[in-house]
Amino acid sequence: MATNPKNRISSQPRKTRKAFFQATLRERKRTIRAHLSDELMEKYDVWTINLRKGDTVKVMRGGYRGHVGKVSDVDTKNRRVYIEKVTAVKADGKEKPRPLHPSNLLVTKLELTDPKRKKRLDELENRSK
Repeated sequence: MATNPKNRISSQPRKTRKAFFQATLRERKRTIRAHLSDELMEKYDVWTINLRKGDTVKVMRGGYRGHVGKVSDVDTKNRRVYIEKVTAVKADGKEKPRPLHPSNLLVTKLELTDPKRKKRLDELENRSK
C-alpha cells in the first residue's frame, strides 16, 4: 500500500515534499524536531522534541559534527535551525550563520522558561514513572 491510511502520509518522495511545501507554518513547525540525548530520553520517555530558541544541541552530522551550542533561531519556513558559533565564512571574510537540518542535531539541554512547555514536559516525566 502506497499511503498510510491513518494519517494519509505518502511514501513517495515527491508527494512528501509537495505536502511539506504546501503546508501552513503551523503544520511545518511540527516537523522541526530533533532527537533527545540518552539522559533526557530516559527522563521524559520520548525520542524527539520540537526545537525552540534557547535549547542546547549537539551537531551529529556534517562538517560541524561535535559542535555544541544554543539554538539562536528556528526557520520554520525552510525547516532549518541556526546555532550560536556555527557559522560559514563568506568570500569577503564576513561570518554568516550556517543553517542546519534538525535531523542532524541532538538535544542535550532543554529551555524550560516557557510555562506551557515545562508543564508538558512534567506531564511526560510523570507518565514515564
